Amino acid sequence: MTGHHAGPQSNADSGTNADAGANSSVDPSANSFEHALESLRAGEPILVHDAADREGETDLIYHADSVTPKAVTRLRNDAGGLVCVALGHDIAEAFDLPFYSDVIDHPATADHELGYDDRSSFSLTVNHRDTYTGITDDDRSTTIRALGDAAAAPEKTEFATEFRVPGHVHLLKAAPDLLAQREGHTELGVALAETADLSPAVVVCEMLDDETGEALSPADARAYADRHGFAYLEGREVLERME
Repeated sequence: MTGHHAGPQSNADSGTNADAGANSSVDPSANSFEHALESLRAGEPILVHDAADREGETDLIYHADSVTPKAVTRLRNDAGGLVCVALGHDIAEAFDLPFYSDVIDHPATADHELGYDDRSSFSLTVNHRDTYTGITDDDRSTTIRALGDAAAAPEKTEFATEFRVPGHVHLLKAAPDLLAQREGHTELGVALAETADLSPAVVVCEMLDDETGEALSPADARAYADRHGFAYLEGREVLERME
């Protein structure tokens, strides 16, 4: 086991339901897919590994409504990647959120081959207007939870009134047909939220290894999940259940 993920628990390990670990209210004996759905409904994080032949990364995922400041602390300490909010395609369209590469007129956006997908799902970066710098755990929690509220009631949200661009929370725009069209963490997370009867807004953050600087291995990610009582899913499990 490598990295701080295998070491002492972070200071995010105690707190509210959104930050629950070994004291999870969700029954870990349930099958992994149902465990993941129950966890999202309960405001607890889940881990999802996409595929070895794709990014080969495990993301720590919360429903956006459940991201407290302590959850942001966990995301940056225990995951360490980029904290993003993935929105369903229709929600992003309702807020007129573009794909980043479609609106930036710069030569660097041309010939952008990812190697693992046809296109990036990145949209804009935002801060809620009630935040200060936008980067603190409190500020990012405020922005993320407001995005969750907005996704639940887009018809009641004036996006430009509530949020400013640029900011410190990266938005991801899911493919229109979700997993039938793209199998990234954006689509996996949004599909799981919708299956759990939650609004299509989730936080995704890649889990990294402190010693190697690479993506945390699936074995180490699963061990982290087991240690904290979190659900761990392989992308193929999600795809099979969504068929």
